Amino acid sequence: MGSAVITARAAASFEPVGRSVATARSFVRDTLQGWGFADIVDDAVVLTSELVTNAVVHAGTSADVLCLRTEDGVRVEVSDLYPDREVPVQSSAVSMGSPDREGGRGLQLCAALATRWGVEYTPTHKQVWFQLDLPERPVGTRTAGPALPTDLLPLADGRVRVAVVQIDRTAAITAWNEDAEELFGYAAEQVIGKPLTDLAAWPHTPGTGTGIAEALRLSRWEGSYGIRATTGRVIPVYASHLRVRDTAGEPSTVCLLVRDHERAVLQTPLRSSGTETTTSAEGQSADPFEVFIGSPAPDDLDGLLQRTVERARDMLDGDAAFLLLATDDETELEVRASTGLPSARQRFARVPVEAGPGRYGSARMPSVHDDLAAVPGAVPLLGGTGMRSVITVPLKVEGRLTGSLGVAAESPSRYSNEEALRLQFAADRIALAVESARLGELERLRRGSLSFLVEASDLLAGTLDRDQTLALMAQMTIPTLASWCAVYTIAEPSSEPYLSYVLHEDEDRIDGLKALLAKIQPPEPIPTPGARVWTAPAEAAHQAALRTSMRSLGLGEPATVTSGVGTTLATASAVGGETVVLPLVARNRVIGMLTLGKPTDEHFRQEILELAEDLSRRAALALDNARLYSERTAISQSLQRSLLPPELPTIDGVEVEVIYRAAGEGNEVGGDFYDLFPIRDGAYGFAIGDVCGTGPEAAAVTGLARHALRLLAREGFGGPAVLERLNSAILDEGARSRFLTLLYGELWPQEDGSAVLKVVCAGHPLPLRLRQDGTVEPAAEPQPLLGVMDDLELYEETVTLNPGDVLLCVTDGVTERREGTRMLGDDGLADVLTGCTGLTAGAVAARVMRAVERFASAAPSDDMAILAMRVPEPHQA
Repeated sequence: MGSAVITARAAASFEPVGRSVATARSFVRDTLQGWGFADIVDDAVVLTSELVTNAVVHAGTSADVLCLRTEDGVRVEVSDLYPDREVPVQSSAVSMGSPDREGGRGLQLCAALATRWGVEYTPTHKQVWFQLDLPERPVGTRTAGPALPTDLLPLADGRVRVAVVQIDRTAAITAWNEDAEELFGYAAEQVIGKPLTDLAAWPHTPGTGTGIAEALRLSRWEGSYGIRATTGRVIPVYASHLRVRDTAGEPSTVCLLVRDHERAVLQTPLRSSGTETTTSAEGQSADPFEVFIGSPAPDDLDGLLQRTVERARDMLDGDAAFLLLATDDETELEVRASTGLPSARQRFARVPVEAGPGRYGSARMPSVHDDLAAVPGAVPLLGGTGMRSVITVPLKVEGRLTGSLGVAAESPSRYSNEEALRLQFAADRIALAVESARLGELERLRRGSLSFLVEASDLLAGTLDRDQTLALMAQMTIPTLASWCAVYTIAEPSSEPYLSYVLHEDEDRIDGLKALLAKIQPPEPIPTPGARVWTAPAEAAHQAALRTSMRSLGLGEPATVTSGVGTTLATASAVGGETVVLPLVARNRVIGMLTLGKPTDEHFRQEILELAEDLSRRAALALDNARLYSERTAISQSLQRSLLPPELPTIDGVEVEVIYRAAGEGNEVGGDFYDLFPIRDGAYGFAIGDVCGTGPEAAAVTGLARHALRLLAREGFGGPAVLERLNSAILDEGARSRFLTLLYGELWPQEDGSAVLKVVCAGHPLPLRLRQDGTVEPAAEPQPLLGVMDDLELYEETVTLNPGDVLLCVTDGVTERREGTRMLGDDGLADVLTGCTGLTAGAVAARVMRAVERFASAAPSDDMAILAMRVPEPHQA
């Protein structure tokens, strides 16, 4: 840097991955634009791009980029970790290589573009640096051709005639001078009042959409066409058109025409540009596409588009450039690349193809605007950017509009039609490459979208929990589709939307975002499919940020007005971009809205909105299924609770414990039940049963059995009579009947501390009695189950439980617990009970349940009920 004073510095490091090159370009571009060095930004970006590519792609190491600012320019240093790489030394004897080579171009470009450059080595690093000085810009300088020897001057007739023809707004001739009469043979009175289009022979060049009528309406135009003379011969002319208006504001076009070989009289000198060279260093003709884009061309669409706008701006010495790509239906254009414009605000912004009056404001036609200040809104993309003049040309492939390329300048009247033709030529060269890259990106996006939707469908189908479904909906959209997401739900058709879930890619902003959305009216639940823009969040965020800023300056409103949750500037920035709402429609009803948002001034691209619409349809159905499942589960659980006793009575002298575990996910009513109830003073009835199957039919039999047992027992019927009458009631149900296994008994606590039980075991697993000495034995004999035969002959058996004895009753979900081919069975249950000597009834039931659960790793497939009764020993009573 010599003695230059460094006034600012910026540094960044980049990993050895391909995307680091684009990130490094953005870093240098943003840094130099922030320093006000727009004149040298492009050269610096190109050189940095090549040097970082050498480091992260070819050398495979990380790269450190340092920008140093001085009063005269900037120095950029790029360091990598590959010091052994050979560096060509510039001299007359050593060739720097072909610009088309994959590697080695960075130093060649440094030699060509930089004011100074060099390479420095350390044992661990290699540093390449270049210095770019700010150019001097003499005020008022215009381009001019070089001085030529006389013998090289263009030929002309002895007298150069310039036909001056004036055309009114209807394209009719209003003035025709003497040179026009001499050149074409018509007297003024023969042509005045006739359309010029009757005389003009306009060349129909393939791919060129501008006709004579269009050219006459352009503010400025130059080019070649023909005029039919009185002899019938077409005379080739070179024309310069200038559109003017008289003092009354009436527009007209003045056409200056000379013979085509005398075009030097009118033709605007072409501006020199290094990109126009069409011959390589070896003298071979170069590919026009590579001449414009450079070699190698970027292999990604964004890189290609960014290179295109940078080269287009340089080619026409513009202050800004932009490129838009057409949507599939060609009705809108999306901003995909820009330079010299606030790209964050413009990226993916959409503008209509027919943006201006008539065909001349259309992106389908080349156009030159001398002064945008005179025609506000003519190019909506440039509103508020300070640009005054602009050229826009279409990108077409096989006659179909695929995009639009524009170059703009801050000064008015900067461009002529000749430069528009140069830009159109460049656009024609790159249109096919851009379209191919766009289709490739679209195909990758569609494949990614399909994969995304398949994964989303799998995730949404994997849960029937409403809250988890809401969380999945939001988590799948962030950050793939948007920066933040909010889900509104509508419980009933007449209810208001409720803010159910909020998510932001930055977790620190979720609370502020939720507070902001809670303070504004939710979006209207419109069932129309597709995304619609919702401006309320951005407006509310803007107002909140404004109030926050004013309060920080002491200009805020009174505290009573601004009290509540304060929305920070960070939250306002997070939701300041485009926000869209997609309806969640399931079974012909709007059940909610999916809201997606972008940060400040960002827009959604059309493909993302289409993907979000597909996701919203799947998410709506999953959310509605979760709602229906939750309702069904609540009903099932309520019914299950109604089939079990609300509470168990306390029995003096007997400990009782019940454990009930329903299998499944809670959406089916189980068939197992139990009951313990007082019959009369000193007598209690108990039952444990299992109805075949699950669901409503089993629930009906369960309810019948439990209530019939209580009613019949309290009417004074003994155990066998109770079960025989219950059997008849079940059979009376006909086809709805289900067979039932049931253990029913009556219990009488005794004054001596024992308890007498009378039991009937109708097809149920036998109750087990645990004595104080640890022996286990069945406490009843098996008898026929209920709901199968009409005539049952049942009998009851008497069991006496002495102090310390336990009676264990279970359903078959306990004994039939399986692990592969093994089953717990009656013997396994007896072994577990043997180890329960001395335990309370509660401890016995808990140990049995723990042993059953540990017997197999899988979740239980059947309901389980355990009823344990124990007569405590005297010292425990």
